[in-house]
Amino acid sequence: MSIDRHSGLPFMKMHGLGNDFVVLDGRARAISVSAGLAVALGNRRTGIGFDQLALIEQGEGGADARLTFWNADGSFSAACGNATRCIARFLMDETGRDRLHLVTARGDLYAVDAGDGLTSVNMGQPQLDWDEIPLAEEMDTLELPIEGGPTATGMGNPHCTFFVENAEAVPLEQFGPRYEHHPLYPERTNVQVASVIGPDHLRMRVWERGAGLTLASGSSSCAAAVAAARRGLTGRKVRVDLDGGTLWIDWREDGVWMTGPTTHVCDGVITADFLGGVA
Repeated sequence: MSIDRHSGLPFMKMHGLGNDFVVLDGRARAISVSAGLAVALGNRRTGIGFDQLALIEQGEGGADARLTFWNADGSFSAACGNATRCIARFLMDETGRDRLHLVTARGDLYAVDAGDGLTSVNMGQPQLDWDEIPLAEEMDTLELPIEGGPTATGMGNPHCTFFVENAEAVPLEQFGPRYEHHPLYPERTNVQVASVIGPDHLRMRVWERGAGLTLASGSSSCAAAVAAARRGLTGRKVRVDLDGGTLWIDWREDGVWMTGPTTHVCDGVITADFLGGVA
C-alpha cells in the first residue's frame, strides 16, 4: 500500500442527503486502496464510517478526474451517484468551473453546477437488458418473477425496485437483505421500495448492496425513476423523496440526470497507527 504510514493519510468526509462518504485525493500522490482498508475505514465504531469510500485520481484523455468507489464491506462499486455529485462540487469549488468531465468504471459522466447550491450529474443511459444489469438468466426486466414483481435496472450497478403502497411501512432491515442476495442477481443488488405519490413524485427508501440501510442513494433514485417511467407510473422527470431528503431525476435523451445538494463535512488525517493495523 503506497501510503506514508508515518505522516498518515488525509481524507475528506462528505455526504449527499445523509448518504455519506470518505473521499481520498490521489491526484498528488498514488494511493492504493485495498478491500481491507475500505472495511477498516468503513467501520462506524473503530474507523470513520461511511456508505462508500471514493478515490479521486488524475483524469486521462481530457477528463478532469477519475473516480473509483468501494462499499463499506470492501466490495467494489462501479457507480455511486451521490459521491459523484459531492466530489464534482468539491472539484468545481476548487477550480472555479461550472462543468466537469469525470471518468468512472460506469463510463464518462458529466457534472454541472445547477445553481442554488445544487449539483447535477448525468449518470448515463440505464441498462435495461438482463445481461447488462446483470441477471442470472434471460428474462423481461420490467417485472421479475419475484413476489411483488419488481423491476430490474442497471445504473453501472444492479437495482431491484419494488413499487409498494407505503414505502415507510416496509421493514427494510429485513426486506433488503433478502433481495440483495436473491439468486437472480449474481452480483447482488441494491433494493428500493417506492411509493408513487403523483405523476412526477416518488417516495423511496433504500437498502444498498454492501452498505445496508442508507438515508439516500443517487443511483437507486435514478433506477427507481427509470423503473417508474418504464411502467407508466410517472413521467421521465420526477422528484424522489428519500429518508435523508430530496433528489430530482430527469431521464433525458442523453442519460439520467440527477440533481441535489451536497455537504463537505470536514477534512482530517487517518493516523499512521491506524494504517499500520490494516491488513
